[in-house]
Amino acid sequence: MEILDFIEKEQLQQIQDLFSTTTGIAVCIIDRDGNHITRDSNVKDFCKKYNKGSDLGSKRCHKSEVEGKGVYYCHAGLLDFTADIVVDGEKIGAIVGGQVLPQEPDIDKFRRLAMELSIDPDVYIESLKQVPVKTEQFIRSSAELMELMINMMINQEYKLYKDQSKIEVMDKEIGITTQNVNQIEVMVRDLTKVSRKQNILALNASIEAARAGEAGRGFNIVAGEMEKLSSMATEKYAAIIAKAGEIDESLKRINTEFAKGNTESDLL
Repeated sequence: MEILDFIEKEQLQQIQDLFSTTTGIAVCIIDRDGNHITRDSNVKDFCKKYNKGSDLGSKRCHKSEVEGKGVYYCHAGLLDFTADIVVDGEKIGAIVGGQVLPQEPDIDKFRRLAMELSIDPDVYIESLKQVPVKTEQFIRSSAELMELMINMMINQEYKLYKDQSKIEVMDKEIGITTQNVNQIEVMVRDLTKVSRKQNILALNASIEAARAGEAGRGFNIVAGEMEKLSSMATEKYAAIIAKAGEIDESLKRINTEFAKGNTESDLL
């Protein structure tokens, strides 16, 4: 099961972009293997270009991402977060983001960090100015909101996807059953024709037996029984055709109701 099996990437991107624009928090959505599903929203050069752009910074960032759970501090002192996307108890991806300062930065501290990472301190500090400052509570609440929104939306789309799959299977099975009913009707009509011919043969046999007199008496009894059986068979065949017709009508009603329910789901 993959996220994009049942939800459009554009839907996720729209929610993600709105969230990021509203909160100032960088965010993206990844699959279970860590591959990006959406484009990064509101990613800062401070993190992407400078911290991850240096060898040491990239190693430290990777270590923070691997070890970080929930809302956590990265190696540079920014708050980041990760939240699982879970469907039917199975983790199928994650929301990752952050790149926000929980308080006004200590400039001297970041200058020292820049020198550790072999980055021009003035350039590093200038990029730091683009990083938003939010309270830790705001960041945690925003991360929880994003987790709730994305999981609710994806699980709802998954439910609709499953319902649609069931409807498609039902439509297919109804089609097969309808074909079988039609074939039964054709075969029964053929048997009815055979039964009528048997009835005619039995009648002719009775006439010939009557002409034969006493010698044809036993044969006349057999011919009479054949006629009775033929008549009974014709009645049963007629009953089968009637039942097949009822089944066909029932299947048509089921198909109509499913189609109606599917349309109503689409409108919702």
